[in-house]
Amino acid sequence: MDISDDRIDKGKPFDWGRVSEDYARYRDIYPPVFYEKIAALRCCVKGQRVLDIGTGTGVLPRNLYGCGAQWTATDISEEQITQARLLAGKSNMHIDFHTVSAEALDFPDESFDVITACQCFWYFQHEQVVPKLHRFLKKGGRLLILYMAWLPQEDNIAESSEKLVLHYNPQWSGAGETVHPIDLPAIVLQYFRLTHHEEYLLDIPFTRESWHGRMKACRGVGASLSAEALAQWEKEHIALIEYIAPPEFTIRHYAAYALLTKI
Repeated sequence: MDISDDRIDKGKPFDWGRVSEDYARYRDIYPPVFYEKIAALRCCVKGQRVLDIGTGTGVLPRNLYGCGAQWTATDISEEQITQARLLAGKSNMHIDFHTVSAEALDFPDESFDVITACQCFWYFQHEQVVPKLHRFLKKGGRLLILYMAWLPQEDNIAESSEKLVLHYNPQWSGAGETVHPIDLPAIVLQYFRLTHHEEYLLDIPFTRESWHGRMKACRGVGASLSAEALAQWEKEHIALIEYIAPPEFTIRHYAAYALLTKI
C-alpha cells in the first residue's frame, strides 16, 4: 500500500509492505535498556491493557510481552501485520493484531491504560488521531511515544551509508538525525500533559549483513526505490560496507521517549 505525505520525503510514495520480511529480520534491534526504561515507567506491565499503534512487525509488544500486559497492536500494512502474527505465533504470544490505519482506529471509550507509538508518530494525521487516543485511554491513562535513530555526524559507517541512500533517493527526509527531544505537535498538548522525556546514547551492534539489512529496510531504500534502483543500491552498499566496516561493529544511535498523561 503506497503512502504519500507532503510532510515526508517531499511526498514521494513509500510502502512498508515491500520491506516487511527485511523489517522482521533486521529491525528488531532495540537493546534491553530500551525496554527496561519502558517498564521502569510502569508502562506495558501486568494488569494493563495496551494499544500499540504503528506496530510494524510487532516489535514492541513482542519484546515487552513478558511484562504481562494485555496487548492490542495495529498497523496500516497488511504485510507487516502478517509478519507480526508469524513472529508472535512462533513464541506462542497472544497479541490481538489488526490491519488498520491510525486515522481509522475505532475502540470503545476508556479501553486502554497505555497507548504506545514507536518509530511512527510523525506519520499520523495528528488532528484526527490525537483526540481518538485521548478517548481510548482510561482516566489518567498514558501515551508513550518512542524513537531510536543512528547518528551520522558521530559515526562514519552510518554517515557513509546515509550518503549512498541520498544519492539514490535525494527526496528522503530521514537523513542528518541529531539528538533531540521528540517533537510534539501542538494538538498533543491540548489533550495530554508531558510527564517525562529522556534522550540517551546507545551503541547498537551489527554485522555487515545486519547493517545492510537494516539500511535496506528503511523508508528511503526498500520501501520507496524502484526494483532496478534497489538492486544497484544493494550492490554498491554491500561493496561500501565491506570496504569501510569490519565484520562486526557498533553504530552510534540515540533513543528518546516522551511520556504523556491524559488530561
